[in-house]
Amino acid sequence: MSGETRYADWIAVDWGTSHLRAWAMTSVGDARAEVGSDKGMGCLEPEEFEPALLDLIEPWLGSGEMDVTACGMVGSRQGWAEAPYVAVPCKPLELRPVPAPTKASRLTLRLIPGLKQETPADVMRGEETQIAGYLAAHPGFDGVLCLPGTHTKWAEISAGEVVSFRTFMTGELYATLTKQSVLRHSVGEGWDEAAFAGAVAEAMSKPEMLAARLFSIRAEGLLRGPDPAAANARLSGLLVGAELASARPYWLGREIAVIGAEFQAKVYSEALAWQGLDVAEVDGSAMTRAGLTALHHRYAEPVS
Repeated sequence: MSGETRYADWIAVDWGTSHLRAWAMTSVGDARAEVGSDKGMGCLEPEEFEPALLDLIEPWLGSGEMDVTACGMVGSRQGWAEAPYVAVPCKPLELRPVPAPTKASRLTLRLIPGLKQETPADVMRGEETQIAGYLAAHPGFDGVLCLPGTHTKWAEISAGEVVSFRTFMTGELYATLTKQSVLRHSVGEGWDEAAFAGAVAEAMSKPEMLAARLFSIRAEGLLRGPDPAAANARLSGLLVGAELASARPYWLGREIAVIGAEFQAKVYSEALAWQGLDVAEVDGSAMTRAGLTALHHRYAEPVS
C-alpha cells in the first residue's frame, strides 16, 4: 500500500437483525461517511454476510488490509461468527473483540461480544457497545442506563462495570399488538401527548390491569369514534408505564441516562421525568460509534 491514501482508516459496523450500518472512520474516531442497508442478520445465510458487507464498504477499501470492528447480532450464533457472551459483572470498555474468518484478504474483522446474566437469565448484544461508548465519555458514571428499543435494556452501572441488567420486550409487544392484534384497527399515525401521559400514569398505578386497559383502546374507538393518534399514544403509554412500574428498583432514586433513537429516547425520558427524575437523553447511534471506537483503539493490535 505504499503511497496509497485510503478513504477510511478503519470501519465501524453495527449489524442487527434487520439493519446493517457502517461508518468510514478516521484514526481519531471521526466518521467520514455512513452507509446502511436492510440486509440485517435475520435475512442472510452464513455465506452471504461477507458479500453484503463488501457491497457497502467497497468504495472505502484500498488494496491492503482494512480493520473492521463490528457489534450487534452479527456476532451471534446465527451471525457471521459467534462472539461468546461475557458474564456480568464486567467492564464494557474491557471487552475484547473476537477475530472472525474472512475470505477477502483485505478484511480483518473483529466482533464485539455481548453480555450475559445467569440469574435472572438475560442477554444483550449490541447494547454493550453503546454502554461502552457512554462510559468512555462519562468514566465516573454511577447509576442506571436505559436503552429503549425492540427489547429495552436497563443496566446498573457501578465503578465502570455492568453489575446487572434486565430486558423488557416492550418494543416487540407494541409492534405485535399494532400489526397482529385487534388493536391494529384502532392505532394509527400521529401522537397525542396527553393520552400518552395519562396512560403512563394509569399503568404505573395499577400495572396488573394492563391487559384490560389494552382492550379499552379498542372499545373506546368503537364507542366514541376513532382517534388513531390518541390510540397510538395510549398504547405506548400503557406499555411503557407497565415497564417503568416493573423496573422501579432500577431507576428509583438513581442517576439515569436514556440512550436511544431520538423519538424512543424522548418517550422514555419524558415518562421518567414525570416520576421526578433528572434524566440525560443521549443519541444511540453516536454511542454505538463511540463504543466501537473505544474498543477498536484498545485492541487494534493483531489478535493471535
